[in-house]
Amino acid sequence: MIILKTEREIGIIRSNGVILAQTLKLIGERITPGIRTAELDELAEEYIRSQSALPAFKGYRGYPANICVSIDNEIVHGIPGNRIIKEGQIISVDIGVLKDGYYADAAYTYAAGKISPEKEKLLSVTKSALEKGVEMAIAGNHLGDISYSIQSLAEENSFSVVRDLVGHGIGMNMHEEPQIPNFGNLGQGIVLKEGMVLAIEPMINTGGFEIETLKDNWTVVTKDGSVSAHFEHTVAVGKSGPHILTSL
Repeated sequence: MIILKTEREIGIIRSNGVILAQTLKLIGERITPGIRTAELDELAEEYIRSQSALPAFKGYRGYPANICVSIDNEIVHGIPGNRIIKEGQIISVDIGVLKDGYYADAAYTYAAGKISPEKEKLLSVTKSALEKGVEMAIAGNHLGDISYSIQSLAEENSFSVVRDLVGHGIGMNMHEEPQIPNFGNLGQGIVLKEGMVLAIEPMINTGGFEIETLKDNWTVVTKDGSVSAHFEHTVAVGKSGPHILTSL
């Protein structure tokens, strides 16, 4: 069942989204070659809790950290620890915030120092794919319009979209209906309605779309070892346009 949110509920999620966006900004300022991923996790927890909010991922389905930090061929759910970020890597940071009974969810992929032209293109295309997907979050459009816009841009640039992981509705639960694939067709799927709140999150690979999960039972990587990027916003569907709730 898809739960439509009231203006009050969307306002709460937006407030949480500002906390999340500020956390991502602080982390982005700290990502440099030589920093341990655990330091990013500690920074996120300290700031989120300073805002009387909770890091939503810690303990969620048993996840052991406050944020997800995924590097190069890691797509999502990388666990922060003693790993040191190196020059030329790209680092996806995924964060959830819980406050006043509602969740916000967002991700951003950063470059550590100078990266290759292929990685630069991947970041640009994935970020643009998120923007294209968000543009489709208008009442009266179909869910497939979001999916198609993401897939088409990725494939036009000779990249692939991850097919086994999806975006999702969000609200009083981290994951709600509907699921939002990053591939699909125009005019297909449910009709979007005002009050839907969606976590739209393209995950795009330089190689094939196949994935596998590492022995830690969390970290998802590309099966062929290719590099992946991940961007995400929490978005409210509006009558005349989308409302991004996880921006400053």
